[in-house]
Amino acid sequence: MVTVTTIRFIVLKAVKVRIYPSIEQQSHLAGAFGCVRWVWNQSLATMSQTYKETGKGVSALTMKKQIPVWKTEYEWLKECYSQCLQSSVLNLSQAFINFFDGRAQYPTFKKRQGRQSMQYPQNVKVLNDAEIKFPGNLGIVKAKIHRDCIGTLRTVTVSRMPDGRYYASLLMDDGIETPESHEDGKAIGIDLGLLDFVVTSDGSKYQNPRHLKKHKRNLKRKQRKLSRKKDKTTNKRRKAKCAVAKVHSKIARVREDFRHKLSRKIVNQNQVIVVENLAVKNMVKNHCLAKSISDAGWGMFCTMLKYKAEAEGKVYLEVGRFFPSSHLCSNTLLSLPHMDLSVREFDCAHCGKRHDRDINAAINIRNEGLRILALGTSVTALGGNIRPKQYGRKSTAVAAVALELGSPLST
Repeated sequence: MVTVTTIRFIVLKAVKVRIYPSIEQQSHLAGAFGCVRWVWNQSLATMSQTYKETGKGVSALTMKKQIPVWKTEYEWLKECYSQCLQSSVLNLSQAFINFFDGRAQYPTFKKRQGRQSMQYPQNVKVLNDAEIKFPGNLGIVKAKIHRDCIGTLRTVTVSRMPDGRYYASLLMDDGIETPESHEDGKAIGIDLGLLDFVVTSDGSKYQNPRHLKKHKRNLKRKQRKLSRKKDKTTNKRRKAKCAVAKVHSKIARVREDFRHKLSRKIVNQNQVIVVENLAVKNMVKNHCLAKSISDAGWGMFCTMLKYKAEAEGKVYLEVGRFFPSSHLCSNTLLSLPHMDLSVREFDCAHCGKRHDRDINAAINIRNEGLRILALGTSVTALGGNIRPKQYGRKSTAVAAVALELGSPLST
């Protein structure tokens, strides 16, 4: 008798809330950020130097044992909560694991400028929707908790943004298993672009809001004021730099809000979501379109679609980036002649119908995704889209896609 075991996964959910520390708490956080940053940099220097001299790495346990020794030499390290220093070493160890697995680049030293963060692994309590109690000298901090924190609180990451805002990311374990995905329901193909941010296979178009362009004048004015402050030690330059950071923060927030609302709408209305795996890192090398591509944020939008679909048991799939979605007729699947990007509509010589270029590509993406689902992921590769590991976001496309005889890609 053969017993089949089904493995189910529990996905941890994070809720990012804004906190409002007092002046004394801000001073304590500034010192704690510095301690955590110093431990990270010192551990990174020690591990890199040891590897160059001996060819062997240093474990996270060895570096954690070094923290009490550093505290005897540097008394100011005792002002920071001890588990925050230990979490910094563990995060550095995970950064090295990501580097050797090909998911990230080599860890770098942290700077005083920019975003600061530290992690509390335990002993944090959410008292109510307006207060969070932290261990150590930080105490109770005012917060704006806009969602119900259901489940067990795992870790809390406190961060300070360049514009002066403080946030706390609450990682919750609600104990709810991820539902098993099924393919029954409406399928949709999505073509991402610059003129229209999203074009779906059912003909819907969502215009690109171009957030950076809307705030361009304000950003330019604040950057000009900053460039006139030559002395980097004055308060006027710090205020001008914070003003620039606030504009960038505003752009980031409205961009994130747009992507969250659109991804939620698409996930709610469809069961199978198919998108194209775009090589964004290669596309931004085009200096004429780099700013527009970066402002669009295709990668983060696809990430939002992915985790929201998987949380509800829906299917998210990426087709290979070499699939010629724009060069096939969606009716006949026959090849089309090369068209310039300025051509948005065309008359097909095979079926005689007039097609919208983006809608035609979205339909092809949807059909290709359904074909991959029908074949399954256990098929063998016949010259499929096999690529070595690369830095950056991992694609959800299958490692090998079979080519059926007579399909457009087999010719």
